[in-house]
Amino acid sequence: MSSRDTQANSGHGRLGNVLSGVAVAVGCLLFLGGFAWGALLYRPYTVPTDSMQPTVNPGDRVLAQRIHGDQVHRGDVVVFNDPLWGNEPMVKRVVAVGGDRIACCDKQGRLTVNGQPVDEPYLLQRGQAPIPATTVPRGQLFMLGDNRQVSMDSRVHLSDVDHGAVPSGEVAARVDAVVWPLGQLKEVTRPTAFAALPGGVSTPGPITWIASAVAAGVLLILGGAAYGPIAGRRRRRAQRRRVLAGA
Repeated sequence: MSSRDTQANSGHGRLGNVLSGVAVAVGCLLFLGGFAWGALLYRPYTVPTDSMQPTVNPGDRVLAQRIHGDQVHRGDVVVFNDPLWGNEPMVKRVVAVGGDRIACCDKQGRLTVNGQPVDEPYLLQRGQAPIPATTVPRGQLFMLGDNRQVSMDSRVHLSDVDHGAVPSGEVAARVDAVVWPLGQLKEVTRPTAFAALPGGVSTPGPITWIASAVAAGVLLILGGAAYGPIAGRRRRRAQRRRVLAGA
């Protein structure tokens, strides 16, 4: 092998080492940055009951974006803690906000908000207990479970002074994704049924961007770290072939 070939291979090796180092560095930045970003915006919760099936199941681990009560929209699945409902975090879906008039059901068995029927494809079963026409007080939220047959929600508290509504300030976070078990990994999307109502639905959180950053970081770290061993094996094989060729 000529000295020129040796220098060229050496140059390629140095360039490869530099690029692999850059890949690892960028990967670490994306990986750690993604986790830091997620920790800043999100909190993990374990779903305590089956009242939100099939959207989330009891025991599911979810990521919920930290929000203020005034950021809640109809259709959001939220985590809240109302002392009147029990002193523990609960997960329900917001179906009406302050000032809305809610009732159930129309002739097709649908919930109505301000007289407008709402199709709810996320429900576990069709058919639900009637709700007399009720106006949600300002600053309050009307909550229902997706598993209406078993959910203990605003319907149970209709005789309360707030007609079953929960103060918006009790909301701690909005559920964006199920992260455990891995077989149930999914994003919790915003229902289009509420999009036509004033205020529309909430904007999805950055959970997809965060997951993409973490995944890209892992791939870059693994790819950069693997370069050295792979390049070394290739060099050894090339050297063996040269030795055999010169024998």
